[in-house]
Amino acid sequence: MFTNQIKKTLQQPNVKFNLSVPELVETAVCNKEGRLAANGSLRVSTGKYTGRSPNDKFLVRDENTNKIVNWGKINQPMSPENFQKLFTDVMAYLNNKQLFVFDGFAGADPRYRLSLRVINDRAWQNLFARQLFIRPAQEGLSNFAPDYHIIAAPGFKADPQKYGTNSEVAVVLNLTEKIILIVGSSYAGEIKKSVFSLINYELPQKNILSMHCSANVDSKGNSALFFGLSGTGKTTLSADPERQLIGDDEHGWSEDGIFNIEGGCYAKCIGLSPVEEPQIYGAIRFGTVLENVTIDESTREVDYNSAEITENTRAAYPLNYIPNSRIPSIANHPQVIFFLTADAFGVLPPIAILDKNQAMYHFLSGYTSKLAGTERGIKEPQATFSECFGAPFLPLPPVEYANLLGEKMTKHGTHIYLLNTGWTGGPYGVGSRFKIPHTRAIIKAALDGTLESLPTRLEPIFGFKVPLSCPGVPDEIFTPEKTWPDPEKYQEQAHNLALRFKENFKKFQGIPSEISKASPK
Repeated sequence: MFTNQIKKTLQQPNVKFNLSVPELVETAVCNKEGRLAANGSLRVSTGKYTGRSPNDKFLVRDENTNKIVNWGKINQPMSPENFQKLFTDVMAYLNNKQLFVFDGFAGADPRYRLSLRVINDRAWQNLFARQLFIRPAQEGLSNFAPDYHIIAAPGFKADPQKYGTNSEVAVVLNLTEKIILIVGSSYAGEIKKSVFSLINYELPQKNILSMHCSANVDSKGNSALFFGLSGTGKTTLSADPERQLIGDDEHGWSEDGIFNIEGGCYAKCIGLSPVEEPQIYGAIRFGTVLENVTIDESTREVDYNSAEITENTRAAYPLNYIPNSRIPSIANHPQVIFFLTADAFGVLPPIAILDKNQAMYHFLSGYTSKLAGTERGIKEPQATFSECFGAPFLPLPPVEYANLLGEKMTKHGTHIYLLNTGWTGGPYGVGSRFKIPHTRAIIKAALDGTLESLPTRLEPIFGFKVPLSCPGVPDEIFTPEKTWPDPEKYQEQAHNLALRFKENFKKFQGIPSEISKASPK
């Protein structure tokens, strides 16, 4: 019934299928949805919502999902009846509107991909989908059969009393009917992350680990993964001129190796520098969607340093805008994995070497900081624990993803590191963030094996090994308490953070004792 209604709506004469980039840009400008910036990108404003609305995400609870989904605050249930009412009203709202349809894929490996049909009533959002997901060859469009429909109608405001939502915004995944509805918010990240949520539902049930990480590979085929929440450095650190970029945010790990879920990047732009991030800076050109970035109204010059609208300024561009990207985005099993944490307490060292049990512990803990703007209401970094470094997008219990990671990293002998891209010399507001060139030097040493040969110390509270030095990096930052003006305050903060880890880990039941013992002392 749902699919037939969608087909009927798409048979209207004002529906445009798979428009080219120039056509979508022209339409968006003509419809006054955005403006061309001086660098050629399409600059748009998402209005009231400039980040995700995590309290407005729902999954339809039915016979198929009831015993599979990890229901709770992250995966809030919606009844099939309420979904039916919402779907019917959204389709009526879209009737006779100008609509744009993009047909593409999630998953660079053809053996494991899902086909997506994205339907928008705004040209710029359809351009976003076209640039972010994997684009089929032209000849593949004639017989395109979607596995999932994603319908975004930002102008439709949900009525909480009628549909059982929490606000006017609703992001609803019906995993049985294979439909995603997004209403009330123009923030395009909702489209991206709702697809990631369905990927995190589908792939693990096929013994494929879905991962919130970026990835790159060297000339010898040695790949590396960078796990982390938005703003912790996945995009920046994986864009390395000496390595091919596989993807900046979402990947799968199968029996054959790793593959990108997407065909594009969604990079944070605040403070973007042509010196420290030249590849991302150069990718912002014609065809790129630039969200909520301040521009000069007369010259159209972009001001990446301005947070006038939001800290969460974004650029969406296809992967091939990065000069050394790998297409198709497939690589061998990873040799190295980095867990990125933006420690707002200023306690953790810039890098730590983890054994298997420590890796499982920190993967389940997912300690980091939510950075300003990535979610509604976040004004400054907030310390948090996000299971598997991607809790907002995990429909299944976190232990299922952790078990898959443990199996794969053991089988392939992967080295695991905890990489701190947060604060040193004190907590947020007192200390400063680690410098990107220092972090890059540490990553290089880990990738080429140098780090494993350097002298280390055992961190007394957290129990992991920490290098005493690294080429191109000041020695003192490897002993965080030496960077603090008051060592006693450091010790206090370190013990407070250790207690947070232990308190957070209590929620996991049935965890093997060897993993639990990796907890801070």
